[in-house]
Amino acid sequence: MNLIPTATTTMDTSDLLVLVNEARAEFGEPSVRHNDFVARCRDELDGEYYETFVIKLNGPGRPSEALRLTRDQCKLVAMRESKGVRRRVLARLNELENQHALPGDYIQALEHLLESKRSERAALEQRDHAIATKAEIGSRREATAMATASAAVRQVQKLKDDLGLGTRQAAALAVEKVAGRKFGVSGYVPLRRWCKDRGITAPKVFHPTFGFVRCWPAGAWLDVYGIDLAAFFGAEGELA
Repeated sequence: MNLIPTATTTMDTSDLLVLVNEARAEFGEPSVRHNDFVARCRDELDGEYYETFVIKLNGPGRPSEALRLTRDQCKLVAMRESKGVRRRVLARLNELENQHALPGDYIQALEHLLESKRSERAALEQRDHAIATKAEIGSRREATAMATASAAVRQVQKLKDDLGLGTRQAAALAVEKVAGRKFGVSGYVPLRRWCKDRGITAPKVFHPTFGFVRCWPAGAWLDVYGIDLAAFFGAEGELA
């Protein structure tokens, strides 16, 4: 059928319901079920002639009855909606009638409209998916980079500790050098006593000049001499 406005132009209730529910959504109103909509149409058009037929809606359930209404009958049904919804539906009906370039009946016109809506929805879903995927990839990369950096920091700190130059333990020779202090030949005694009182055995590390030397814990240096190893050897190892 053509879209020239005549009394014989028809539309199925399933297609008219698409326009009604779209308008309802725009104004924050709930959608109407097809069976309820058909009942509303029958009530409004009581005594008028219209065609009836059976359609199978999407999803489970038995086939439903549908009506084929004229242009004027569609407008009568639309008049039962709220002011905003009614105006939107009538405007859309007039628009469909006046768009001669569209396919030759309401069903095809609605198919074009619905396909356009589907395309818009698909584009939005693809955009949202792309944004979510990009954010997830960025989070993974950041987590991987942080884990790699943390592992590297731990490795460097372990090497420093093994050399007696760490924030957790340090040899007297290394502390003397960075702190600019001399502890003398018996300077280790109070450090040893601190360890003994706590049941701690200070490990030995190799020094290229003096051979193996004791590496005293950071707590001992802080309590005995007030020296914070982290202040001299760097606190980056605490990132781990």
